[in-house]
Amino acid sequence: MDLILTKMSSIDKLSLMQLSSQEEYGLRCLLRVAQEEGAEETVTIALIARLEGISHEYVARLMAPLKKAGLVSATRGARGGYRLSRPASEISVWDAIAALGGPFFRADFCDCHPGRKRQCVRSTDCSIRALWRRADQQLRDLFGAISLADLDQPESGMVIRLDAIAGRRDTAV
Repeated sequence: MDLILTKMSSIDKLSLMQLSSQEEYGLRCLLRVAQEEGAEETVTIALIARLEGISHEYVARLMAPLKKAGLVSATRGARGGYRLSRPASEISVWDAIAALGGPFFRADFCDCHPGRKRQCVRSTDCSIRALWRRADQQLRDLFGAISLADLDQPESGMVIRLDAIAGRRDTAV
C-alpha cells in the first residue's frame, strides 16, 4: 500500500475501495460547515443543500451521524444550524468516514462470504484477509492524516499534501 500511495497523484486513483454516496456527500457537508468556522452564524441545512446541490432531506440525514459522532453541534430554532464541535484542524477525514459509513473492512466481513459452505474455507489462514486488513489500515492512516483544514484548499494543494504524506511514509518504511 505504501507503494500505491507513492505512485498516486490524487485520492481518486485509490481503487482498492469505493466510497458510498453517503460518505462523499457527508464529507462535503462537513467541509462546508468547516469553511464557515469562526463565523458567528451557524450553517443551515438550506445553505448546505443549496451550495452542494443536494436535497434538504439528504443533508439532514447526513448531518445526523456527524452530530452523533460529535463532529458537529446543532442549534435549533430560527437561527439554528450546525457548527464544528472542535477546530477543523482536529477533525480528520477518517473521523468523518467512520461516522458516515464505518470501516472499509469489517471484522465480520469473512462471515458474510463463505461461498456455499457454512464457514469460509479460508477462515483460519487467509492471505486475502491479510491484504484487506492491511489496505484498511493504510486507508485509516491516510485519511487520519488529513484534516478538514487540509481539505479547504484547491485540488492542486491537496495533491501536494498527499504527496507529502506519501513521502513521509516512504522515509518511515
